[in-house]
Amino acid sequence: MVAFRGATFKTVDQCTSVGREGHTVVADMDGTLLLGRSSFPYFALVAFEVGGVLRLLLLLLAAPLVGVLYYFLSESAGIKVLIFAALAGARVEDVELAARAVLPKFYSADVHPEAWRVFSACGRRCVLTANPRIMVESFLKEYLGADLVIGTELGTYKGRLTGLAVHPGVLVGRNKAAALRKQLPEASPEIGLGDRETDFPFMSLCQEAYVVPPKPRCGAVACDKLPKPVVFHDGRLVLKPTPLLALVTVLWFPAGFLLACLRIATGALLPMRYVYHVFRALGVRVTVRGTPPPPASTSLGHSGVLFVCSHRTLLDPVFLPSPSAAPSPPSPTPFPASPRSSPPSAPCASAATAPATPP
Repeated sequence: MVAFRGATFKTVDQCTSVGREGHTVVADMDGTLLLGRSSFPYFALVAFEVGGVLRLLLLLLAAPLVGVLYYFLSESAGIKVLIFAALAGARVEDVELAARAVLPKFYSADVHPEAWRVFSACGRRCVLTANPRIMVESFLKEYLGADLVIGTELGTYKGRLTGLAVHPGVLVGRNKAAALRKQLPEASPEIGLGDRETDFPFMSLCQEAYVVPPKPRCGAVACDKLPKPVVFHDGRLVLKPTPLLALVTVLWFPAGFLLACLRIATGALLPMRYVYHVFRALGVRVTVRGTPPPPASTSLGHSGVLFVCSHRTLLDPVFLPSPSAAPSPPSPTPFPASPRSSPPSAPCASAATAPATPP
């Protein structure tokens, strides 16, 4: 049991999920639907995808100020600085693309099992979050089956985000309760889920309210237990960038850039039959399963077409020719969301294609 200003809330493990098909649930996101209480890693992912290492560095420099504001002065002010540092000036379509193709992999690996048990049992699902709606709506609707997503709305100018929240501002505390009343004025939702004091105002509007403890004793929900698996992922970072990992990424970037130039030069200048072995000496491990086809020979009339099916496409046009020692094909090869740096440096010609936009 958790008490706040005279109101007492039960913990989420005390909430039954049986017979909830006709009920409406309203849940917070960070710390409630997700195990992690901090949204910094997800802002860092978007910042790096839309603005590169310089944007990530700017976010890191702003992180101490965000922490002081968030924990000691105002949660809303801290989130405002975080949003501005990560998204100000970014193109709307770039942020939407990152939200569809990058964030779902990391969000889906952090779903809280008890909150998901209750959330998935209800017939109507609503998420109320301080995160920008543009960042989270795609994942929540497509992968968690949310019917309504209420998040912080950001201003735009000529197709770019201003980084500033529009009225009523960041959805924290009473702003959350007001946003819920505006979207669901006709009835009181049956269940409210939150994890901190600033969630209690909107939870008080629900018929039943439950608090998600800050330190869960169980792991995240297995990805195959979610309504839809994450198939397409086109992010450049393998691990979720905590502040420490983000700092290591920024510090490694100059050395990593020089090493990448050396590897690219190797692939571009050396004969393909030597590239595979030189890559190993430079720390690149290319695993080849099966027997590679013999290299094409135009003088003997031997030619072929290589068909590739992959949802991890970031380095495909660079590394695909190395195991088969194939020369550059005469026709372009399409790769979804192919990065700007790959086509000029790739032995294979490539053409960028965008992933399908969900209806």
